[in-house]
Formats: sequence, C-alpha cells, structure tokens
Amino acid sequence: MKLIIQIPSLNEEATLPATVADLPRAVQGFDTVEWLVIDDGSTDRTAQVAFDLGVDHVVRFTANKGLATAFQAGLDAALKLGADVIVNLDADNQYSTASIPDLVAPILRGEADFVVGDRGVGDHPEFSPSKRMLQRLGSWVVRQASGTDVPDATSGFRAYSRQAALGVNVVTRFTYTLETIIQAGHSGVTVTHVPIAVNPATRNSRLFRSKSQYIRRSMGTILRQYVVYRPLRVFMPLALACGIIGAVLLARFGWYYLTEEGPTGHVQSLVVGSVATLAAIQLAMLGLVAELLRTNRLIAEKTLRRVRALELAARVEPEGLLQEVDPADLLRSEANRP
Repeated sequence: MKLIIQIPSLNEEATLPATVADLPRAVQGFDTVEWLVIDDGSTDRTAQVAFDLGVDHVVRFTANKGLATAFQAGLDAALKLGADVIVNLDADNQYSTASIPDLVAPILRGEADFVVGDRGVGDHPEFSPSKRMLQRLGSWVVRQASGTDVPDATSGFRAYSRQAALGVNVVTRFTYTLETIIQAGHSGVTVTHVPIAVNPATRNSRLFRSKSQYIRRSMGTILRQYVVYRPLRVFMPLALACGIIGAVLLARFGWYYLTEEGPTGHVQSLVVGSVATLAAIQLAMLGLVAELLRTNRLIAEKTLRRVRALELAARVEPEGLLQEVDPADLLRSEANRP
C-alpha cells in the first residue's frame, strides 16, 4: 500500500519548509509514504525548495492555472505514481499532519472512499464570528446540495482512495473543495469526515481578496454544480410557478371576455399571462435539455474514469513531473519576482 501526500503550492518557498518538516515518512497501514508538490506556476523558488527538502515528486506548471487545476493535476500524478490513498493538504501549514492517520483510517477500514478533515468551524478560535457563521452556512448549503453530512466543506485537508480519485473531475479554476463534495455526493462515492487538529495561521488566505468575493464565487460554484446534477429540481419548480401565474391570468382574461358585453379590457392579463406561459414552456424545455446534459456528463465521467484506469495500466508518466529544476527556470523566476 502506498500513500502519497500532495501539496498544491503557489509561491510557497517561505512556508513550504514548515509544512514539509511535519510530514510523516511512515503511516500505519502503508508500506510506503511519498510526498508530492504541485508548483502552480510559482515565480519564486518553490520547486527548488521542494527538492531541497527531500520531496519525492514535483509537478510544475509554467504558468499559474489556479488551485483547482493544481489539485486535479496532483491527483492524476499521484495515481500514475502508484498511490492507493492520496492525502491533500495546503502549503501554508494550516493543518496538523499529526491528523493524517485519523484522516486515512476510514479508508483503510473500508468505511469510506473520501474523507474530509473537520476543523470545527463552529468554534474555531482563529475565525471571527462572521466567518464562523459564513462557514457554517456555506457547509449547510453544500450538505443540502450534495446529500452528504460534511460539516466543514471548505477544508482542504482530505483523503481519497484510488477509486474515488479516479472519478474526480474538477472543472472550475477557483477551488476544488465545494465542487468535489457535491460531485462525490451525486456519484455514489461514500463520503465521511473526521475531526482534525490545526496549526496557528501563518498568513491570510490568498485564494480570495474579500469575503464578498469568496461568497459570490462559492455560491456560484454550488449553484452551478446543483444545476448540473439536479436540473429538474431547479427548472421544473420555476416552470410550474410561471405556468400557474400564466394560467390564472389567462383564465381571468377569458372569464371577462366570455361574460361581459363588448370590449372587456384586461389586456394586461392577456399579455402577462401569455408571457408567463411562454416562460414556463421555455423553463421546462431548459430543464429537459439540462437533464440530457446531466446524463451526458455522467457518461463522460464514467469514460474519464476508464481512460484514467487505462493510463495507469499502461504506466503513462505524469504530465509536468520534474526530475530536477532547470537553472534557467530559477533565473526566470527571480526575474519575475516583484
């Protein structure tokens, strides 16, 4: 059994040493533990620092592609490197690596394929009251959208079995945390959570500039994923509401038209009722089209899983895997540093 611990990184030469210093080289239940750093187009010495610290594998992008893309690349690389279980954590040393045995335990026991570390967002000492409230609210929304019971949906400290990792398909560039839970909940993946320990914060998050931006992007991700996996539940209630409004207004116009002599007026009821009826028809058609697209996505995800399995069988090398750092890359990084 091989465990690979992956760390998506962007300009983390200062924080990476503390993060890597606490990584275990032995975890009960595994014969081998390896480390993987994904350098998301850093303009500092992140890749070189990773090698200097004894990291086993480094995947490097030539340009920044976003946290979600780096996370997905790490899973793909870890699978091709023979991982049976993959643990993901942030490079800012936020999560205590002493919790890794607890994180992988449900997978080793065969109880789950996907485990999320719970930081205890409701009473996290470093979170402000407003952030605690937003974290609880966001996690509740994700639970409703995914059908899971994960209390800390934004936690990046998580573990995947090989089978669960094969099916992960992240399409956003913003963050993988919410999308992967919703996808897992609708893909038959067994998801659970365990309490974890955290370290004191070393810096503020660089994923978003403000709370409002984070809320907008997170809600957009949740809504988009819910529409993808439950389109009829989104469009059909709206179509029904518009249909009822349209039917009532058209019936009102028809009643006056049939019961009164001469011009009856009430043209507004006819116009608004007709528009509402057309909107209902269009929403219903959108729901049916979205349902067909959902079916195609599920087929595409199954196909992607099989393609990845074939790549593993064919021993395809991970993309962007470095054997060493090119000195020219370091010079370019130094030149691009602010």
